[in-house]
Amino acid sequence: MSKKNEKRELNKKTGISFIALLVFILMLVTSMNACGFFNSTSWKEEVLLHDGSKIIIKRLIHLGSKPTFESRERRALDETISFNLPGTNKEITWTTDFRDEKPEPNSLNPLIIDIVNGIPYIATYPAGCIAYNKWKRPNPPYIFLKHDGNDWKQIPLEEFPAEINKVNVIVGKPPEKLKKSFYTVAQVKEQNHDIHRAEYINIIRTPLKESDLCPEWITNGKGGWLGIDYFSTRASYEECVDVCKEVLFDIKYCPCDSLFKTKEK
Repeated sequence: MSKKNEKRELNKKTGISFIALLVFILMLVTSMNACGFFNSTSWKEEVLLHDGSKIIIKRLIHLGSKPTFESRERRALDETISFNLPGTNKEITWTTDFRDEKPEPNSLNPLIIDIVNGIPYIATYPAGCIAYNKWKRPNPPYIFLKHDGNDWKQIPLEEFPAEINKVNVIVGKPPEKLKKSFYTVAQVKEQNHDIHRAEYINIIRTPLKESDLCPEWITNGKGGWLGIDYFSTRASYEECVDVCKEVLFDIKYCPCDSLFKTKEK
């Protein structure tokens, strides 16, 4: 092969390699972008505690892609809230993940952050019907957390201090285009002014009507969910089991025993 042809062949290979490298970099950037590494939103809030004192919390949300082409806001992937215990340098951190495909209970929106006798508490609610069913359908529809000095532990309503009652953080997140870097107590209230459901304004300590709660959904254990009606409306136990097989439900997640065998007793 002549030197001219060798040079031409080398340039050709180099060009292909360069294009392949560009494609790889583009794929890597797109992947990282989708995972939220390049997309996040953060702000601080002044939080009014039950005793009239205040703390400053920091909120950080990693963002993924938009749920639909028409969506204005990106999907939240996870959220981290951090703050210092009053009078100390000890930072308390709480994190929640919003990805429905994760089988474990997750996707909690904070309603209240407060401190009683030096102990931090958080009141949250499951963000969406899948999350609500993951948390075994609590009624009233809250998940309460207490910090034991090392980590957050879920506690029942009865252990959540009665003096903690009023929602005191921004529920959800403010619109990105109008977001401020810092919100005063008054501005936090203003962000929540469109909330009209009573359980998201004050903690309700009595059960809500079933019609006010998310419908019951069943998981297949692999991240998929179907409404209970998909199974309960079948004519027989055998037909229900056939449906479970059709939609690839493992027998341990199939609700047919509880739906039909219970009726037979």
